[in-house]
Amino acid sequence: MVTSVVTVRPELYLVYWSAAAVSAHVLESGLPLPGPWFKPGLANIFVLVAWFHLGGRAAMGVAVLRVLASSLILGTFLSPTFFLSLSGALGALLAMGIIGMLPFRVGPVGFSIPASLAHMTAQVAMAYVMIIGHSGVFTALPWFLAGSWITGLFNGLAACFILQRLESLAVHSEKVSL
Repeated sequence: MVTSVVTVRPELYLVYWSAAAVSAHVLESGLPLPGPWFKPGLANIFVLVAWFHLGGRAAMGVAVLRVLASSLILGTFLSPTFFLSLSGALGALLAMGIIGMLPFRVGPVGFSIPASLAHMTAQVAMAYVMIIGHSGVFTALPWFLAGSWITGLFNGLAACFILQRLESLAVHSEKVSL
């Protein structure tokens, strides 16, 4: 059996992962949720895939494009929801950047859980600053972080599945240099 290697330009993958992240975010916005501020963060799966498949700069591009495009589609651009989403994305990217500097290799789940926790922490901090203005909001943070840990685990495992599938299909791309 002959296995051929398919090489796709990294810019195309950047578009693919961004479109998937925006689609997941918009889809998720229409789902019934079990409680306030609890979303599975499915778009973050594609940020993780971009990180491992294309590099950290590509992941940053996917995350920022997801926030901007989703807010334009959903009509929340420059609203408090936009700033909550942006702060969460930036918090997650910061956590991923720190983990990426570690002297040992960390997989998608090892990136996803801390990124999810940082995402939620940044959102609660932004909610405090922009909306609530009362430190009592931080008393709910442990519950939010417990949910974030679970969704971070799920999203990391989903990213592992996608990355393994790409590898089994022998689909490769170069790292993005923006």
